[in-house]
Amino acid sequence: MVEQDPASAPARFRHLQAEVVRARALVCFAPTSGRPARFLDAQTDWGRFQAEQALQLAQALGMPELREFVLGRYVLLYAHTEKEAALLSLRHERQLGYRWPGRPD
Repeated sequence: MVEQDPASAPARFRHLQAEVVRARALVCFAPTSGRPARFLDAQTDWGRFQAEQALQLAQALGMPELREFVLGRYVLLYAHTEKEAALLSLRHERQLGYRWPGRPD
């Protein structure tokens, strides 16, 4: 496990940025390369609310499919069609849900 201290934060952030760039390249090449978005099957009210928010955002973009790409301890959520993909959110594994643009937490 990586020690989380202020001195190592810049290096950890650069590593995460590099992982996102690699994931972007893979998703651009093969949009279905991520796993199906697991939170869409949520059983709690909060989970179903989060899933509905994500689906509405994806539909507004004209990209009805949602997938997740695991980057170490982070999960990248994206919407896609057969030819396009759009990053919707990036969260740490300890976060309970995703954050949506223009929506309250």
